Amino acid sequence: MLIIFFRSIFLYILVLIAMRLMGKREIGQLQPFEFAIAIMIADLATIPMANTGIPITNGIVPILGLLAMHLVISILNMKSINARKIICGKPRILIFRGEIDEEALKKERFTLNELQEKLRDKDVANLGDIEYAILETNGQISIIEKPNKRKTIPEDFGIMPEYEGLPYDLVMDGKIMKQNLEKLGKDYNWLLEETVKFGYKPEEALIVTIDGKGQIFSQKKKGK
Repeated sequence: MLIIFFRSIFLYILVLIAMRLMGKREIGQLQPFEFAIAIMIADLATIPMANTGIPITNGIVPILGLLAMHLVISILNMKSINARKIICGKPRILIFRGEIDEEALKKERFTLNELQEKLRDKDVANLGDIEYAILETNGQISIIEKPNKRKTIPEDFGIMPEYEGLPYDLVMDGKIMKQNLEKLGKDYNWLLEETVKFGYKPEEALIVTIDGKGQIFSQKKKGK
């Protein structure tokens, strides 16, 4: 029983490392070859996990082989446009200039209900508001709304908002983010002065952040 426990932990760590090396994309954004490899890695890990009669290398070697295959395919994708088209496919326009392309839907085996569902995910309820809808290679839908239906932005009114910059975490769960303080040219004494204004020390804070305008948000940890 203890052997199974440790084998499971080891294989879990191995799969976690393999998935981490594959990149940071979410499952819904994986390309078909990435999704296939992810499923196969998970399946291969379960074989030697519970059956102690199977050498653990029977799971390790295929997982490493699939990881190597993924790296090779990823390099091909980056180096060759033709290889990218074969491996990942090409985006397809489902709505062109406000008109649904029935042939494109048939080729992608995409129903109108599925198209409407994808558009609702993008907060678009009316098909008539869409100028272009593109089915990407990862299965996601990208949309371009008609000019009169697009959300307004400050530029439309001749307004130039102030530069906001990037917010930084200064304290996370009572732990001081020293690297972020250094990037801002600040030190602990400055942080202490700022958090004392809220009535507590940095170590007592749940979170402390600062935005590009120098505004600080802080919240104290609840006592146990």
